[in-house]
Amino acid sequence: MKRAFAKSWGADYSAHGTRFRLWAPAHPHLTLRCDGVDHPMDRASDGWFTLTLHGVAAGTSYSFVLPDGQHVPDPAARAQTGDVHALSRLIDPQTFDWSPWSARPWEEAVILELHIGTFTPEGTFRAAIDKLPHLVRTGITAIELMPIAQFAGERGWGYDGVLPYAPHPAYGTPDDMKALINAAHRAGLMVLLDVVYNHFGPDGNYIASYAPDFFDPDRHTPWGNAIAYGRDPVRRFFIENALFWLDEYNLDGLRLDAIDHVLDPTQPDILTDIARAVRAHHPQAHLTTEDNRNITHLHPYDPDGLPQLYTAEWNDDFHNVAHVIATGEGEGYYRDFAEDPWPKFARALAEGFIWQGEHSLYADAPRGTPSAHQPPTAFIDFLQNHDQTGNRAFGERLLTLSSPAMVRALMTIHLLSPHIPLMFMGEEWGETRPFAFFTDFHGELADAVRKGRRREFAGFAAFEQKAERNTIPDPNAPGTFEASRIDWSRPDTDDGREWLTFTTDLLTLRQHRIVPHLKGAPGHCGHVLMADNGLIAVDWQLNGALLQLRANLSDTAAELPQTTGDCIHGQPGLQDPHQVALWLKVSA
Repeated sequence: MKRAFAKSWGADYSAHGTRFRLWAPAHPHLTLRCDGVDHPMDRASDGWFTLTLHGVAAGTSYSFVLPDGQHVPDPAARAQTGDVHALSRLIDPQTFDWSPWSARPWEEAVILELHIGTFTPEGTFRAAIDKLPHLVRTGITAIELMPIAQFAGERGWGYDGVLPYAPHPAYGTPDDMKALINAAHRAGLMVLLDVVYNHFGPDGNYIASYAPDFFDPDRHTPWGNAIAYGRDPVRRFFIENALFWLDEYNLDGLRLDAIDHVLDPTQPDILTDIARAVRAHHPQAHLTTEDNRNITHLHPYDPDGLPQLYTAEWNDDFHNVAHVIATGEGEGYYRDFAEDPWPKFARALAEGFIWQGEHSLYADAPRGTPSAHQPPTAFIDFLQNHDQTGNRAFGERLLTLSSPAMVRALMTIHLLSPHIPLMFMGEEWGETRPFAFFTDFHGELADAVRKGRRREFAGFAAFEQKAERNTIPDPNAPGTFEASRIDWSRPDTDDGREWLTFTTDLLTLRQHRIVPHLKGAPGHCGHVLMADNGLIAVDWQLNGALLQLRANLSDTAAELPQTTGDCIHGQPGLQDPHQVALWLKVSA
């Protein structure tokens, strides 16, 4: 099967004539430079420039030339000839043959988040293919790629992308990325992609030079100029980008980054329009969001339990309270979770969000909306991810901050709750290598990023002094990136093998006993029976079964509420310290 998506922006190759299109309302004239030859483009009254050329071969380089002579890359290029400042490369998307694939249902999702550049020693799409059998054996059913849109330099997390339609060339070619997705599908794995629609990176974004109206001068995000989503060409750029990845790259879903900074007064807003367009063209796609507002209006479900817009949301509340319990940390945003964490932890398990409109000490404002009405699969829970690990000063993993017994207990709860579990690459074998914040900027921008990174931690007790802040790794140092690669030799050690067996056993239990009761699981299904001094008892009435969790995260043995049904994990009766047990009673 061949797959190609016809987009409004940029170049679309065809053997019958290649069309080039750019919205440049700031200029009366625009030229296409294709294979070194300049061609005047036709301007419409709305600022769109168009030109169709015949006989242009795939692989040809091209750019758009502004009236002052500046050449700019195609913002919707499928690939570049070099870095983000180079010429764009014409790609024929129909050179790749896709294998048949039927999407897996969302309730089966066990997600592994990974960064292509540090997932393998080679750091490429092709190298990642060789690791897929390990993920399948472990019980992973979906991989989520951190952003791969091309960004400045070779190294980075991907959240500073400036060419949202082009895979980052350090990871491989477009066909290399497609090969990874195709191989994952043949192995039975879903593939999700993290996309960034809230800003562009600080280096290599030329859009303002020909379309300043693409941005809103009255608003800014923490990472750059805010985007004017209400304008039709801008709207098309992002809606079509979502469709492009799902269609041309045969992806199973998208994770939209930091949508609390995607602000659009238009009705319906851009986030709703993206979801509606995806549902119309790819009704089986899984759309997930990251949003620290704890909102639910973008995640409605119909009476049959099907998502109408977005499928699920990253649940930072679960992570934050679990992290406080595991480490005792209470600075920064952990402040909201440090006081009386046990009822908060139980509420996250039973209802999703902890903060559902109460006053947040950290934000000094009400935060969140009621969430108990959501089905449990509307929440993606995690103990580690790129943000919560990499945004620490030294990128420490949880195992270096807490005891193995506590981490095992929390992982058991995490992987066997009815929420959708997400793990960070290497977590399955107890990875202890750090995942640091790294970039590949140069000159003044590199200095600004280095200083800004260290300044972020000035409010923490451990980094009050400048000398202490200067020990924080330089994001631009190649060694910071190299130290963040996961250790594929660890699963062969006694400790790594033990952790991997532990994870695999939990995920096998999840798929065989819990997943069959998640489809159609209703809202208001979770109930807290106990949450005090390390003792947690939560029941969920799922679809055709009652799942019961009893956990003792204290330092002494204790009695927990009675249970019924089969004990599917742990030991019934008296609960020893750092022990977790679950029961399942299937309806007759």
